[in-house]
Amino acid sequence: MADKSDEWKSSIDTTRPSIARAYDVVLNGKDNYEVDRAFVAEIVKVVPEIYDVAAYNRQILGRGVRFLTGQGIDQFIDLGSGLPTVQNTHHVAQGENPEAKVVYVDNDPMVLAHGRALLAENAGTAVVTSDLRRPATILADPAVERLIDLTRPVGVMLVGILHHLHDDEDPQGIVDAYMAAVPPGSYLFITHFCASTQEARDAERQYLALLGTGRFRTPEEITGFFDGFELVEPGVVPLPLWRPDGPVPEKLTVGHQLMYGGIARKP
Repeated sequence: MADKSDEWKSSIDTTRPSIARAYDVVLNGKDNYEVDRAFVAEIVKVVPEIYDVAAYNRQILGRGVRFLTGQGIDQFIDLGSGLPTVQNTHHVAQGENPEAKVVYVDNDPMVLAHGRALLAENAGTAVVTSDLRRPATILADPAVERLIDLTRPVGVMLVGILHHLHDDEDPQGIVDAYMAAVPPGSYLFITHFCASTQEARDAERQYLALLGTGRFRTPEEITGFFDGFELVEPGVVPLPLWRPDGPVPEKLTVGHQLMYGGIARKP
């Protein structure tokens, strides 16, 4: 009889790169396959700083979650969370407030397998395998209902994932559905690939050709996801410029500008 590890392994497609596993590659993780490493190698040809970009995204996740816990947010829904690694949302949030609750959502079966193992002894954290394009299903999931009190403010996180939704998948409508489900005082946290340079636009073509997803939007388009909410200073900016912990270069590189991010409060 096949055990559960066999079941999830058999559901993994190793012939095509996956979003979660490619992100694991650039974070120097070990939960990836040759097809994922080959994809990243092609992106490196266009944006040599792509490993640095992943680090910037991980760093703003930490800064953003610390900011949110400082605002009293003690429950988070992390959509498109990717494979567990160091300084994930629950590490940061529970480091600030041990009572914080976190639900990770991802549609990659590897995320569920590794996440369950990592979080087996953490009652305040859960992993849900589902497609973030189905807000009603996710919000009704037993793990979400157990950990997240939708009558109290929630941190809704879409860190490094909305750029994998094409325009015809209504990313704005998806954002709006999650934010409609949470009360005033909740926060929306987004980071997103940005069509900021020619190199970024070249990278977008590579993403679309090799991964099938990867819509690099303009700063104005990314800012549009926050319409109706109160943007926190400094607004939607290149990741290293969002409330940095230390000095940042006066002249930003292509890598510095490849992703933009911001946080806004629901009034």
